[in-house]
Amino acid sequence: MASEIICHVANRLADAVRAFHMAQATAAASAQRAAEDREKVTEARDQLATAIVAAARDGMRQVDIVRVTGYTRERVRQILRAHGITPD
Repeated sequence: MASEIICHVANRLADAVRAFHMAQATAAASAQRAAEDREKVTEARDQLATAIVAAARDGMRQVDIVRVTGYTRERVRQILRAHGITPD
């Protein structure tokens, strides 16, 4: 009888250890995905800045860039100034 109780407790403990290890693995995978997603956001932001600069150099007005991108006028101006383009 005592050995059955010990066996039952050991099984519950083993289940808890497996659940803990699975949770750790899930957290590690989530952290990796988050880091990859942050990198994708950075790349997309850089591409958008490049497109904003190209649009301004092609003659698009800043007010139109603001409307299309959803950025504020000041943010568009910051991006353009950083690339050597003077604001309207």
